[in-house]
Amino acid sequence: MNNNDIFKKLRVALQLRDDQIVEIMQLVDFRISTAEIGAFFRNADHPKYMDCGDQVLRNFLNGLVIHLRGTKENPKNAMDVIKQNQEAVKKNTSDTRAKGELISAKPKADYKSAPKTEFKKKPASNTKNKKPAPKVQVVEKVKFKNGKK
Repeated sequence: MNNNDIFKKLRVALQLRDDQIVEIMQLVDFRISTAEIGAFFRNADHPKYMDCGDQVLRNFLNGLVIHLRGTKENPKNAMDVIKQNQEAVKKNTSDTRAKGELISAKPKADYKSAPKTEFKKKPASNTKNKKPAPKVQVVEKVKFKNGKK
């Protein structure tokens, strides 16, 4: 298990979005962009995949402690923070469903009943003066009798 796997599992378990992760990193004065965070969560065979270094994971974990527990001067209850994140996620998904972004109001059309569309071919611009090349017969025509005379 590498740092990317740990980072992914923490993100899913705590239901964190990329912008929340950027805010958590800023708590420990570590600047990182959402594009870099997205590169950590890609598949290993993706061309834009990037390994999560020890420094990035360490700063995320330190920022996560401050995010969940708070500081000595301003302590927080970790479960309250997690519940707030869960409520925000539920609210966000219900808002997008109400707007129709996740669930479309139209039923999907059946491919059999869908009307067929015909496309017209565009004439090629360079075919004005060209004649088709004559067919060249490579093999002569042979009549097979299959052993019959």
